[in-house]
Amino acid sequence: MTSTASWAGLWFLTRNTTVSTKTSITSLEFSVLKPNIGTFRLFSPYSMCHNGSTSLTQRSCKCSYTAPVSTRTYEFSDTSSEVELRLNLKGLDIQSSREILVDTSDSSLAIRALRPGLPVTLIETNRLFDRIKPSETIWYIDDDELVVNFKKQDPDLKWPDIMESWESLAAGSAQLLKGASIYLVGNSTEINYKVAQEIATGLGYTPLSTKELLETYSNQTVDSWLLAEGSDSVAEAESAILESISSHVRAAVATLGGQHGASGRTDKWRHLYAGFTVWLSQTEATDEDSAKEETRKNVKDGRLAYTNADVVVKLQGWDSAYAKNVAQACLSALKQLVLSDKKLPGKKSLYIRLGCRGDWPNIKPPGWDPSGEGDRSLDTQ
Repeated sequence: MTSTASWAGLWFLTRNTTVSTKTSITSLEFSVLKPNIGTFRLFSPYSMCHNGSTSLTQRSCKCSYTAPVSTRTYEFSDTSSEVELRLNLKGLDIQSSREILVDTSDSSLAIRALRPGLPVTLIETNRLFDRIKPSETIWYIDDDELVVNFKKQDPDLKWPDIMESWESLAAGSAQLLKGASIYLVGNSTEINYKVAQEIATGLGYTPLSTKELLETYSNQTVDSWLLAEGSDSVAEAESAILESISSHVRAAVATLGGQHGASGRTDKWRHLYAGFTVWLSQTEATDEDSAKEETRKNVKDGRLAYTNADVVVKLQGWDSAYAKNVAQACLSALKQLVLSDKKLPGKKSLYIRLGCRGDWPNIKPPGWDPSGEGDRSLDTQ
């Protein structure tokens, strides 16, 4: 049997935790509030193999989520291979670039004015929109502005802003996803629905709820349907709904949670593969390592259909007020996923055009019979 693989970016959300935010901007005219909100922690993206292997292949950098910041204190532009940041220095009495410290890594940035006593932090983030080449960073003073030029590692990626935030992710996802739909799966129908609504609003996608579609079709609630005909009937009906919308583009689809939903059953994923799937996984884990180990065990066990998802977002607790934060985590994980393989959106489109035959991710040639034994895959590299 040909092994299959799924790519996953793993996020972890804790609630009721005071943020010690690592993104800040300081100027004479503006300051950033640090509200008492939950904090996301991003686990390094990894590949999950569904062939019995439990190895997690690390990719790229490891960094934590940082709160979005206002762009009122700086100007930003993208010139293909480079991005430029202009910071207003009025009132800081900066005479030369030697009084400025610019500290960068491939994914982080800190700019400080070297003042007598403690340095003044002008901007700091550990989550740039994408990676840069730190050694090629240059900066200079232009009148009352500090100008910093960064060389991008990926010149083809258009940066909406210097930092990753809800606004920049929403603006940047269009070029990455290329209209591919997003399916939210997991045990909670409510969480799937709330997060899908936020994603649809941010991306300008059509929000769809299989629960609402089922209830409109049957003229009864899903709970009544379950009592009358059982979970198998509901899962079969939702599977038919997923088939009917699988060719839709630019949709954020909230699926039913639990085993009565199609996404909770391994034999009902044929049409879910038409889009990017995000598993919203509630967990009791309290730290990154234990959350990752929990996911590793899920993959090894192989009984949870949700491990077929493209990305995983771990949540500790739930409050609908955090739906937008979770949606941001989803978009960030999907961004990393697509940047790791930019052909994925096109591959999703090909999968749809060939009829959603269940041969994801090893797409077979046209005319392939799902009931046959052939395992030759269509070359999509």
